[in-house]
Amino acid sequence: MAVSIQDITKLRKMTGAGMIDCKNALAEAEGDFDKAIELIRKRGQAIVAKREDRDASEGCVLAAAKDGFAAIVALKCETDFVATNADFVALTQTILDKAMEVRPADVDALLAIEVEGRTISDLITDRSGVTGEKMEMGGYVFLDGAATISYIHPGNRLATIVAFNKELEYQVARDVAMQVAAMNPIAVTRDEFPADVVAKEFEIAKEKAREEGKPEAMLEKIAQGRINKFYQENSLLEQAFVKESKMSIKEYLASNDKDLTATAFKRFTLNAE
Repeated sequence: MAVSIQDITKLRKMTGAGMIDCKNALAEAEGDFDKAIELIRKRGQAIVAKREDRDASEGCVLAAAKDGFAAIVALKCETDFVATNADFVALTQTILDKAMEVRPADVDALLAIEVEGRTISDLITDRSGVTGEKMEMGGYVFLDGAATISYIHPGNRLATIVAFNKELEYQVARDVAMQVAAMNPIAVTRDEFPADVVAKEFEIAKEKAREEGKPEAMLEKIAQGRINKFYQENSLLEQAFVKESKMSIKEYLASNDKDLTATAFKRFTLNAE
């Protein structure tokens, strides 16, 4: 049957599928929009099943912060060509917007959220049918705090969110979020490091000192000194501020407000590190 350009455009707006895909689906469904949508969805499911063993290592990472809540979402695909496509980025933004609105507890809850009658999981499957690539939810993390900030590194492959104990100037918060992106800390303070991680690092430092020929009686003291350096390099508040290396992040925050501190952070990247 003949399919009008108006119907094709309408279906494309509803599904995000290409013009040819919409035309073919409408023709096969004899103009029935519900059937056409189902055909496009099934094509996406078939592609997902067929490409299940493919590596979805590219994608788009976005973040946002508002009213004490911050979130990062990552939508993954197979190629950079699709990852930078405007429709793919728009879908990632839609998912993030819904995460900010609903504040789901985990990825499964996020995927179950409906957008105009379709779950986010269905929208991802539909987009897979449009592009012919495997797509999957790569990650969802969030934070609550008295104040929050988000940072998206150029290229949409790395994003960070940080929570603070009180309201603060935007630029100060952004500086800390950029610090997390650049220096990849492990924890906010040294007290947050798991005991087994510290014990392992201590033994590594001790063995290294032994290999360097240090006196056996000095190994414990040398290892402790190296553990302190490990803390300084990997605790956000103890790290040297990237914009002013003579100042730690803790000191930078205190220079703006003596009671100000960061309470939590999350970092997500698609980059190999």
